[in-house]
Amino acid sequence: MSQIVPVNVKRSFLLFLFLTFSATIGYGQATIEPQREQLLNGLRIVLWPRAGDEDVLIKLRIHSGAAFDVAGKAGEMAILGDLLFPDPATQEYFTDEMSGRLDVDTDYDSITITLQGRTSEFERIVGILRTALVNTQISPENVARIREGRIKIVRETNISPAVLADRAIAARLFGDFPYGRPAAGTAETLARVERADLLLAQERFLNPNNSTLVVVGNLQKNRIMRALRQLLGSWRKSERIVPATFRQPEAPDVRTLIINAPADQSAEIRLASRGVARSDRDFAAATMLAIIARKRWEKLAPDLDRAPVFVRNEPHVLPGMFVLGASVDSLLAAKTLKTARDVLRSLSATPVTPVEFEQSKTEAIAQFGKELQRPEGIAHAWLDIDTFGLPSISEQMQSFNTVSPGDLQRLATALFGESQIASVVIGDSKQLKAILEPIVKIELLGELEKSSSSGPEVKPATTLPVKKP
Repeated sequence: MSQIVPVNVKRSFLLFLFLTFSATIGYGQATIEPQREQLLNGLRIVLWPRAGDEDVLIKLRIHSGAAFDVAGKAGEMAILGDLLFPDPATQEYFTDEMSGRLDVDTDYDSITITLQGRTSEFERIVGILRTALVNTQISPENVARIREGRIKIVRETNISPAVLADRAIAARLFGDFPYGRPAAGTAETLARVERADLLLAQERFLNPNNSTLVVVGNLQKNRIMRALRQLLGSWRKSERIVPATFRQPEAPDVRTLIINAPADQSAEIRLASRGVARSDRDFAAATMLAIIARKRWEKLAPDLDRAPVFVRNEPHVLPGMFVLGASVDSLLAAKTLKTARDVLRSLSATPVTPVEFEQSKTEAIAQFGKELQRPEGIAHAWLDIDTFGLPSISEQMQSFNTVSPGDLQRLATALFGESQIASVVIGDSKQLKAILEPIVKIELLGELEKSSSSGPEVKPATTLPVKKP
């Protein structure tokens, strides 16, 4: 005992110093309270004046994303995002004339526009944004060109087994639920997107009262608000915000899906269960649980030290996915799959140790705070508050300190039941069948070409008779 007590005291003291230092120095920017305004049309404005900045950073977040793609037309919202700035000359203006950038990123929960340029050009930048939002160019010609451009990229992009595995586990876990289809779409689904679909999506989602705008830079508030009122005040308000409500997915197929995509002797392993929503009170616990799961998995399978391995908590507006993944030699596929399942069982059956608990909390806070060290990271955090209905950044950071070991075990018990786990293995199906069939129930999928854009949408070619474990 004489050795244990000093170690725990030292660890607690170091954790206290870390949290204190993080709150006062490393993450000091995160505690800054921005200035908040709202236009008459409902557009929420977040202002952060930063003296000395040569550039101005503008981020507009539309709080509806690929989850709202029409069934069978995955990639619809991504095309809508591309159509906001259909002229390549606009992109060139930001990169060449202003040494800045223009990006549009579409994920399941939102469309985020990033514009960065010289502070002296602020009104010009807002004017370009106004054209994109108020006079969106959804012409037949632009739709056809943007759609074909996306299809070409999807077809020509060499999709790695790791990406295929990520897509496959999402489809296996969620089925027809929006999170089960790729946000960027596939060649087949993109081809089905029509101009009428995009016009309807524009009317339903591309509205100021469904959006938040962040401005970061060395600008006076009066100048910012004057430009925003003049240029974005005419952006038409929607009469109704469409909520993210969908029919819940069915329980996943518990058989291990084997997808044939030979890649030397390697295999991609994925296991997943449904997770928590970003706004869920258990988000902090899920983040810590992922860290503990990764460490336990690495400890149970020392061979993973030489292979890429991860455990991710992927939250969205609605409950997302808790996923374990590894890239291993095919001969290790069965062992890797078994140890991953053992880890999930242990999290439900075995309380976390004090060391695991403190280490996971320290790492989780560090991960959360890392992005807040950059102005752009703080801007994203402020946008997330509106997208997901979150409390202040300081309250989010504090939430990690309210998690208890009991919370972790309770959450693990809720998430990791045997009937809730989906699993996928990608590699040489003939070899994997021989290795896995004796120990787990399996389903075999037909061969996937590496350049295929369809990924996990391929229909099962063969369903094998299986042995009971």
